Amino acid sequence: MTTHPLPTTSSAGTAARVPAKGPKRSFAALRVLGAALGTTRGRISAGLTLLVLAIAFLGPLVPGSPTAFAAPPFSNPSVPGAGLLGTDVLGQSVLFRVLHGGQHLMLLAFLATVIAVGSGAVIGVVAAYRRGFVENLLMRGVDVVLAIPQLVFALLLLSLIGPEWWLLILAVGLSQAPQTARVIYGAAQSVTEKDFVKAVAVWGVPTRSILARHVLPNLTTPLMVELGLRLSYSIVLIAGLSFLGFGSPPPEPDWGVMVNENRIGMAANPWGVLAPALLLALLAVGTNTFADAIARANLGETRGEDAVLGAAAGPTTEGSK
Repeated sequence: MTTHPLPTTSSAGTAARVPAKGPKRSFAALRVLGAALGTTRGRISAGLTLLVLAIAFLGPLVPGSPTAFAAPPFSNPSVPGAGLLGTDVLGQSVLFRVLHGGQHLMLLAFLATVIAVGSGAVIGVVAAYRRGFVENLLMRGVDVVLAIPQLVFALLLLSLIGPEWWLLILAVGLSQAPQTARVIYGAAQSVTEKDFVKAVAVWGVPTRSILARHVLPNLTTPLMVELGLRLSYSIVLIAGLSFLGFGSPPPEPDWGVMVNENRIGMAANPWGVLAPALLLALLAVGTNTFADAIARANLGETRGEDAVLGAAAGPTTEGSK
């Protein structure tokens, strides 16, 4: 009679602390983000990223046509009518094509990143929580896809149907999902072993609710880091596929297509290649470096969380004795 209330009280006390973890983790993620922005690395990388994004999304608002004839092909900026960056292979203004050519690429990269991180997180969390056959099935499948280079995997999917924009998003997203799955799987293994997750499972809470409400909120910072990394890789991969002819069809401006079609005239006007390539490089460096700043800032938060959970488990253990 006296032994039954003790485990029930202990489990209830542990479960009672579970709802508080969500807000605490949200505040911890904000603190990590603020700590990353507080460093020189974080501020510079965030500034570079915002600068390129501003050019990509606000550029189309600048009056001017990216398809109108401005001057003879590959005219340098000194030619009248050529503009600040000269003209491209068709005599169109490089400046206006740069301003109008990033929005479509950014949208494709964002959607591909959502697919990569979303599907990879689901695979990693489910594999870490379920264990056994499900874990082996999912992670061995991840290993198989990881063995295929990302560009080859994307080209394989695109060659089956064609250069459709939705297939481009799907190909880039699925080619990067295994990397996210590996990272989240490693991070989720320690979270699924926490006492509060086991206590909620004992109370009969459905698996999807446990993963969505108690496991994923404790993986906020790794997910933030993966978002930054996958975004930078998605941008580079989509630009590379555009360079190979799988991007926006002519005469629509596209930074990746611009690099390909203007490389033959670099000796006359190098800005047709340098301007879009420089923006792509700055965005990739900015997002990648900011993700690194978040990872560095997370080190203190992770150790602090472990200390809090250990302290919270102490009185419960003593009370059960």
